[in-house]
Parts: sequence; structure tokens; C-alpha cells
Amino acid sequence: MGSEEPVHYKVAEAARLAGVSASTLRLWETQGLVVPGRSETGHRQYSGDDVARLKRIAWYRTERGLNPAAIREALEAEDPAGETTVSEGDAPQGVGRKLRSLRHATGKTLEQVAGDIGIATSVLSTFERTSQGVTFRVLHDLAAYYDTTVSKLSGEEEEANRSVVRAGEWKFWPETSPGVTVQVLADGRNMMDCHRFVLAPGASSDGAYKHEGEEFVHVLSGRIEMVLDGHEFHDLGPGDSLYFESCRRHAWRNRHDGETVLIWINTPPTF
Repeated sequence: MGSEEPVHYKVAEAARLAGVSASTLRLWETQGLVVPGRSETGHRQYSGDDVARLKRIAWYRTERGLNPAAIREALEAEDPAGETTVSEGDAPQGVGRKLRSLRHATGKTLEQVAGDIGIATSVLSTFERTSQGVTFRVLHDLAAYYDTTVSKLSGEEEEANRSVVRAGEWKFWPETSPGVTVQVLADGRNMMDCHRFVLAPGASSDGAYKHEGEEFVHVLSGRIEMVLDGHEFHDLGPGDSLYFESCRRHAWRNRHDGETVLIWINTPPTF
């Protein structure tokens, strides 16, 4: 016999089971207390684990009188690994959970880290649980905050070195940033980060970032705007390349109405 399909509850059903209103569920979502799934049509879907979490949130609010920040901390203390809110199939590399472990190791709260990075606490809370919803720049800033790199968080160095990577056999970074797909062209502990970026229309870094090293960008298709130090603009099309020092603040955006595909190399592997 096949396994049963998991049960999903609509907003009204989940609210009734938790003993609160549907508007309260939406408020808790904006506060980063719960992150429901989405159906193919974009409607919220709550799993059994989500409903159990909602009941705990309601209990902390009514019986203990905790505010949203205190409820988040209480839930984390109950579930430090975040297993009840991230299914086994989500975020295969566990970027959000790795950052959560790093935060716990430093003894910092969600509010402290979010304030230092300059993002909403709810955004950080959601990312730690789901590995989704932060921009490329914020992902870089979080890695730098904990003195690590995005490549390490993505598990790239954990793979054995492959001298040959066949077309279509690339490993992927977890898709944490909307519209940005990163394919690993050479994995393992190498002197270079070698990646193939696929950018959806409008995808961008959402601001500038910098780090140590040097990098090389080559456009395979589409069009990208690279901005160095806030004033040096480069509009790059198919066949164009750009080489620059990574310590220069750099930002980028897909200027094409379709996908833009790049070869992007960093050395040493500091991104």
C-alpha cells in the first residue's frame, strides 16, 4: 500500500483548530512565528506540524502572556534544531539551520542579529526555519557576520573534489534568494569558487557587498548590469567579461527580459 498523502489545512481550518481567528494567523506569519506552505494556486496550507505550532503559540500568548519575540525564543528552546518546522525535503543543505546554530553558539537573539544586519526579525526567523526569503546581499552579510562564507554554508566544500563535471550534472546551492540559481562547476576544497549563475528577469543582489579576493564574470547569455563602488557601471552582454577585486563593493541586476546566464569565479573561495 502507498503512503498516505499529508493533510493540509486551509487558513480557516487551521485557525479553528488553534482557537484563534484567521487574521491572527496572518499576523503571526508577518511576525515570523509560523510559515505555512503554499498550494499550486498560491493559497496558504498548514501542515499538522504547523497546527501543533499554532496551538503552542496560542498557549504562550494566552496562558503565559508572552509577546511575539518571547514566543519565538520559547519555541526555539522547545525545538532548537528546528525539526518541526522544516520538513526533510526542504532546504537540503540546511543553510538556515546552520545559521541558526551559529547564532545560538554566539548567544545572540533573533532581534540582535536582525538589528545588526539591518533586516526585520520576522525575515531572519523565517529564513532560519525555511532557508528561504532573503536576498543575495543579506545572505552574504549573514555569512560574513558569523565569519564564514556562503559557499561553506551551502555545503560546497563538503563534497569530494571532481576533476570533471559533466554538463547537467552540477550540484546546486540551496535556492535561498528569489530568482537566483547557482550551479557548482567545481566542488570540494579548491582555490577557486567556480559557479554558473542563472538569473531570472529582474533578479538582483539587492544592494552591494564586498569580501576578500578577486573575481571574474563572463556572460553566456542575457544581460547584466554590474556596479562597482556605487559609481562605476558596466552593462555586460553575451561574450562580455569583467574582472575586479572583490574588496570593491559590487552590486548586480539582470537587465534582460529573459534569463541571464553567467560564469562566475571567485579566488580564493571567499564568497
